Amino acid sequence: MNKNLLFVILLFMTGMTATHAQGNVNNEIVSTTSGLVSGTVQEGTLAYLGIPYAKVERFMPPQPVDKWEGVRACDHWGPQVMQQTWGRQLTEEEMSEKNSCVLNVWTTDVQAKKPVMLWLHGGGFDSGTSAWDPGMQLAKKDVVVVSINHRLNILGFLDLSAVSEKYKYSGNVGMLDVVQALEWIRDNIANFGDDPQNVTVFGESGGGGKVGTLMCMPKAKGLFHKAIIMSGTILNVNTHEMTQTLGKAVLKELDISESNIDKLKDVPYQQLYDAGQRAMAASIGTRKPGTPMMWGFGPTPDGEVLLQQPFQPDFAAISDNIPLMIGTTFNELQRLYYDRPLTLDDAKRELKPTFGNETDAYIAAFAKAYPDHTPQDLLSIDWLFRPKTIITADARSAHLSSPIYMYMFTWRSPLNRGSIHGHELKFCFNTLHRAKNDLPSPTAEDLELADLMSNAWAQFAHTGNPNIDGLPEWHPYTAENGEIMIFNHQRAIRHNPDRTLEEIINRHCFKQLDAFRATH
Repeated sequence: MNKNLLFVILLFMTGMTATHAQGNVNNEIVSTTSGLVSGTVQEGTLAYLGIPYAKVERFMPPQPVDKWEGVRACDHWGPQVMQQTWGRQLTEEEMSEKNSCVLNVWTTDVQAKKPVMLWLHGGGFDSGTSAWDPGMQLAKKDVVVVSINHRLNILGFLDLSAVSEKYKYSGNVGMLDVVQALEWIRDNIANFGDDPQNVTVFGESGGGGKVGTLMCMPKAKGLFHKAIIMSGTILNVNTHEMTQTLGKAVLKELDISESNIDKLKDVPYQQLYDAGQRAMAASIGTRKPGTPMMWGFGPTPDGEVLLQQPFQPDFAAISDNIPLMIGTTFNELQRLYYDRPLTLDDAKRELKPTFGNETDAYIAAFAKAYPDHTPQDLLSIDWLFRPKTIITADARSAHLSSPIYMYMFTWRSPLNRGSIHGHELKFCFNTLHRAKNDLPSPTAEDLELADLMSNAWAQFAHTGNPNIDGLPEWHPYTAENGEIMIFNHQRAIRHNPDRTLEEIINRHCFKQLDAFRATH
């Protein structure tokens, strides 16, 4: 008899199975629909790492995984999905096409009935891994944390629907993987101490874009109940026509005829990826860094899997009942000017090419929004995410009864003096002790802020309301009240502090988007 199976039988006979070991983080065996899994202990939390949730075939929708015998050891990260590694050679255990649809679960009590928080990593729709943001400390906030790897880039979003009915869904299989993970949560998460009827999806950057995309996907309806979008409102302008054009261009680059489309399955990944980049340049164009919108290998609105793109300006009506928390950081991806002396006249000269005859209006609106600003702030503030976050929140709050809570993270790094894209992650995950070079010596105030933010994120997962002790009273956002929670060492509520400023930014920093919309 398989020794693992024998061990499980003995555990059942002695009444010591993990599903009956409330609060005991040393007992690690849990049942799933595919088989038994064992985990490991991370910082006092039970961690189940690299659990397969889908099996995949290139360009096809995901399928449930096959059953296994015995106990599967899930005590280390599963492989990341195929992506560019910039010359680093990774093994099949580190990066895989066939075996990378895996998820991780952190829990403290497999007998409880806690909310689940599904984390979707950043990296656009092109790269990234769940290993970036472990959930063990957030799980100590009375939630169960799940994170996933799912197909990205050309493997997740090559639209071949104009060529073959067989590949009707190929342009969205990366997001269908996320739906498959939500279905796995529905069917299995109760055994890890969670309530499948109380699921929050949350993500930052591209992960925030994925959360917004889920809110426009009929297959995801009912599988999650709350949403948190962090720095995620760069607009995906893909149309079905654009992605179908790109799909045909990829075949042309690889010299594969439409009648032999199945040959795509045999093209080595790097060759396929490179062909995709050439095809994009030759057909719909390549996105440049800093562009206020994205296109190419990302979700496509086909009217079935994806009803519309998110943030344009709202989400699909199927998500009207989803409570939402949404926010940004002060600097995001903007170039920082804090390392140099700068006068107001210097800043004005730098601003003029962008804001033209509204440069003085921009500076005046900035002074009203941020009275204690520096000349460096004028150039370093976010020009990409905040304007569209306000527009999205305005549109959504105008017709919904489900609440929206808005925040801005303004904590400044002691290293670069900025509050940049992704800085808030180690605060809401409460993992400052893992910040290393980003924050080698967190202060007591830093640790307090991380504790409060992770508590607020967990409280929102519990109730759809992030109010906790230690924060000012935080009301739902409306366009009229413009209510926003400022997360810094001193927490504060402000009301429409920067609406005029952001309207100016929106007029001048999204001209490429305006030109695109005028021609599509």
